Amino acid sequence: MVNFEYQTPTRLMFGRDAIKKLPAVMERFGKRVLLSYGGGSIKRTGLYAKVKELLPDYEITELSGIQPNPKYDPSVLDGVRLCKEKQIEVILAVGGGSVLDCSKAIAAGACYDGEPWDLISGKVKAKAALPIVDIITLAATGSEYDCGGVISRTETNDKIGYMDALLFPAVSILDPVYTFTVSRRQTAAGTADAMNHVMEQYFTGESTLLNDGFMEATLKSLMVNVRKALENPEDYNARAELMLDCTYGCNGILSLGSSYSGWPCHGMEHALSAYYDITHGEGLAIITPRWMKHILSEKTVERFVKYGVNVFGIDPGLGKFEIAERAIQATYDFFASIGIPMHLKELGIDEGRIDEMARHVAENEGLEYAWAPLRQRDIADIFRASL
Repeated sequence: MVNFEYQTPTRLMFGRDAIKKLPAVMERFGKRVLLSYGGGSIKRTGLYAKVKELLPDYEITELSGIQPNPKYDPSVLDGVRLCKEKQIEVILAVGGGSVLDCSKAIAAGACYDGEPWDLISGKVKAKAALPIVDIITLAATGSEYDCGGVISRTETNDKIGYMDALLFPAVSILDPVYTFTVSRRQTAAGTADAMNHVMEQYFTGESTLLNDGFMEATLKSLMVNVRKALENPEDYNARAELMLDCTYGCNGILSLGSSYSGWPCHGMEHALSAYYDITHGEGLAIITPRWMKHILSEKTVERFVKYGVNVFGIDPGLGKFEIAERAIQATYDFFASIGIPMHLKELGIDEGRIDEMARHVAENEGLEYAWAPLRQRDIADIFRASL
């Protein structure tokens, strides 16, 4: 088992009507609030009005329009400017993982005198950050329980994962009811994202029975409960379990003591959504089975056998490569069965920029150090196989 350190300061408040505790949560942080959110969904569902009703005495400045694959310019820069101009004391992020990721970058940038990209790119380490409270409306990224986020810089085609211990949310409020209105497409894509978070930690050289059991159970829970949620969007128990699966999926708990995996599918998908602004979970679902097929070898096959037997119930008496191949096909078939497009061409991506993207990934994502090392040619081959 690999040595590790782990700490999370985030307080989770989970369940129906958890938002009622918002006034008590906010009172210890200050009265000047940046309310960050995306499009109009929180207004259509009544959540925006509920927040305003619960915080009548607060000085609220709004940052709206935060997009999926949140943008450095304008969203992060606008948020940092507003925080400084209005002397914001706390950020209240209401929405999905993209809103929260953006808010984390703003929280650090608001306490920094230089260019916020210095922090996001790792050139400079943050010394302070504003506190963040979030109300999550989409089960997907797990950003509510970790210290990281992903920010896109359009002009350079960069999509960078940014992590800092100062960026753990102080409090995360999770009410599954707020996910009832999430579309079928986003429910499926969020589940694919969470499944990939788990698989990026599962496919590694050194793990434990404890970690493997957690991850296998999480994958099975995600697959069972997304089907229930797609069939009945207001199935509270299914939505609740999906939400908790996603929260656990990306906060590091599942890989404590395991060796480094490199998160190769995320590294490759970051290029796809940076260049083409596609939905992150869909990109991951398309790439993952092709990555699995590409790296299958004598070195990796036993891991695929365990995955196939314990997650999909494949007959352990079969030959190891047959089990592995069936597991890869089962992964593909599951994503297809919940309505995810399984070819990049369906998302408007063609051959044109594959070599450019592969070079970008090879130069920036460090995938030569992944569990199954990938170099530029490997990355390009996986992209082409995904078309």
